[in-house]
Amino acid sequence: MKYVLEAFQTNWIAPLGPNVDAFEKEIASYVGVNDAVAVISGTAAIHLALSLLGVGKGDTVFCSTLTFIASANPILYQGAEPVFIDSEPDTWNMSPEALQNALIDALIQGKLPKAVIVVNLYGQSAKMDEILELCNHYGVPIIEDAAESLGSFYKGKPSGTFGEFGIFSFNGNKIITTSSGGMLVSNDTNKTKEARFLATQARDQAVHYQHSRMGYNYRLSNILAGIGRGQLEVLEERVESRRATFELYYDELAQLPGVHFMPELENTRSNRWLTALTINEEEAGVTVQELLSHLADNNIEARPVWKPLHLQPLFQSAAYYPHSNGESISDLLFNNGICLPSGSNLTIEEQYRIINIIKESMKAVVEKLA
Repeated sequence: MKYVLEAFQTNWIAPLGPNVDAFEKEIASYVGVNDAVAVISGTAAIHLALSLLGVGKGDTVFCSTLTFIASANPILYQGAEPVFIDSEPDTWNMSPEALQNALIDALIQGKLPKAVIVVNLYGQSAKMDEILELCNHYGVPIIEDAAESLGSFYKGKPSGTFGEFGIFSFNGNKIITTSSGGMLVSNDTNKTKEARFLATQARDQAVHYQHSRMGYNYRLSNILAGIGRGQLEVLEERVESRRATFELYYDELAQLPGVHFMPELENTRSNRWLTALTINEEEAGVTVQELLSHLADNNIEARPVWKPLHLQPLFQSAAYYPHSNGESISDLLFNNGICLPSGSNLTIEEQYRIINIIKESMKAVVEKLA
């Protein structure tokens, strides 16, 4: 409220202003990059990144398949074609094996992708060492979609800082929020300068309104940036809260038959934005749909994991590379995965109510084991 009130008192209501400048500097400092550009959404940040990399009609862009559609829609904005890459079981993120197969095929076809969009699902970093090695070998830039993973670390380095560009989202459901907003981060200050230009309708330096390039109305408002500044001050508290929520779910449910939680890769810290698990129906004695329905009957909202993009009607003609021959990890996760309530304001009492209803759903198999 302090930062928002300051915006009103100083009449900085429209996009841009002191809060925007400060929010950019504070995010850049937190993740350890040279610059950050505040925009209206994570989707806008991905779109700008693709524009800055010169992605256009006839190009291909490789993208994680197990993600929200916002990761891939900007590929279509640019007239390019997405190629979807499967997950692997250790992180649920982009499979280096599938990526390697896709890059080899692209090299043979003489059409390497203009970019690879790597998504850090539910706060967990992908296997960035392996992915970086592959992309560097083939000379393909990485856009790291860290929309869900602000506050996460991979081998001591902040999520979102491994590619040529990183993006964060501050949508209302993220670990910190500006209600609507995003951030593009990079160490290339020439590119971030160009991003600001494009995001501000590509207005040329002139007294009159002059435009030589197509631009976008993508800059974040000073008021929303003020909300972000206040939120950023409590980011570490939010991460600890989400991780504590995960730990309680894990302690109470991990020993149940057929329950397997989303892993945390060694030498990483996931912000545990959402607690996600899979259910082996034969071992658990309950189907995913039955469990979701039982929770819904008790006024508890849980959801399946993201439907893979290669299964979406919009992308039915897109190429897809599975983790291995005959094994699509993302399909398995979608069919068996559940995201549990994980909000920062979730109380211990509410969480135990969720846990007890899950146990009740599996009562028959638990009693049998006892």
